[in-house]
Amino acid sequence: MTEYRRPWVPGATWFFTVALADRKGNRLLLDKLEDLRAATRAVRSRHPFQIDAVVILPEHLHCIWTLPPNDADFATRWGLIKGQFSRAIGKGEYRSLSRSKRGERGIWQRRFWEHLIRDESDLNAHIDYIHWNPVKHGWVQRVADWPHSSFHQYVERGIYTADWGDSPGPDLPAGE
Repeated sequence: MTEYRRPWVPGATWFFTVALADRKGNRLLLDKLEDLRAATRAVRSRHPFQIDAVVILPEHLHCIWTLPPNDADFATRWGLIKGQFSRAIGKGEYRSLSRSKRGERGIWQRRFWEHLIRDESDLNAHIDYIHWNPVKHGWVQRVADWPHSSFHQYVERGIYTADWGDSPGPDLPAGE
């Protein structure tokens, strides 16, 4: 099995993309949003971390976490969240032969994308990317129209205006 080398930086801030195994037409994350929230709350109570920004889309999510000082173990946290969420979902999803042989569910992609946030500019760019993502994927026309996002908390705190992203401009993130 391939050994993935991930940076080990205690107390760091990370950007993540976590996706369902079957992304085509899947709405599981929205349909089971309360199960996802419950799994996240349960893991945070035992393994604290701060959620700096988040967007939940039908079949994937993006978020930024800051871990506590002297702690760099985001992989365990994601494993626990994915596992608890999966146990809350009734069985019946498609499973590949390799997943069946390993006794794995077929809900999540096995891995996730992580990026170590380097500085404030990098952080701000990733926060913008998170909040722009529902527009990028065509789920809404306006950032403010997507309810499953920390964008609304950023507006309440005065970081964004409610109309952020309504018109094209240099502050909008580039597509990936």
